[in-house]
Amino acid sequence: MILPSAYLPPTSWFVNLLADEPAWIEQHENYQKQTIRNRCTIDSPNGPLHLTIPIDRSTFSNGKCPMKDVRISDHSEWQRQHWYALETSYYNSPFFEYLQDDFRPLYEQRWTYLIDFNEALIQQCCQLLDLPVRLQRTEEYKGIDTLAIHTPSPYYQVFSHKHGFLPDLSIIDLIFNMGKESILLLK
Repeated sequence: MILPSAYLPPTSWFVNLLADEPAWIEQHENYQKQTIRNRCTIDSPNGPLHLTIPIDRSTFSNGKCPMKDVRISDHSEWQRQHWYALETSYYNSPFFEYLQDDFRPLYEQRWTYLIDFNEALIQQCCQLLDLPVRLQRTEEYKGIDTLAIHTPSPYYQVFSHKHGFLPDLSIIDLIFNMGKESILLLK
């Protein structure tokens, strides 16, 4: 299975990791803006919230850049803003208090490459989900497999009383709301 690099991917992305085959991250594809590569969607008090990592476009040539070379812009306080959004959205979720220390250090560290930050978050999620996945990066361009579209059954979400169940949010939503039971919902 060859998957795109993704920032806190949606639950459907993680369902593809359950397939009984090696998982690869395509690092040679050209970066595509406004996609899961640098954007995730979480539940917030005001409904779905898109968190976007700013990209440094100075290394792009003719508007193109391989994912492995995409640099994160350091001209904003995006990490602080994203962590604040996660805290605000999930502070009252059942597992945020117990799992926040697994994610906060990743938002306090300086990252140069988007793919490295994405992979660190994905590995952390896999560890918390007890998914024995060892992601590898492609050595040359292979393309991305068609992803299985599957959304877990509805589960508890902090703001569902305000705007109903929101399907296929970032995996972080599932993890902070369901903890270790998250893997059961993915299966």
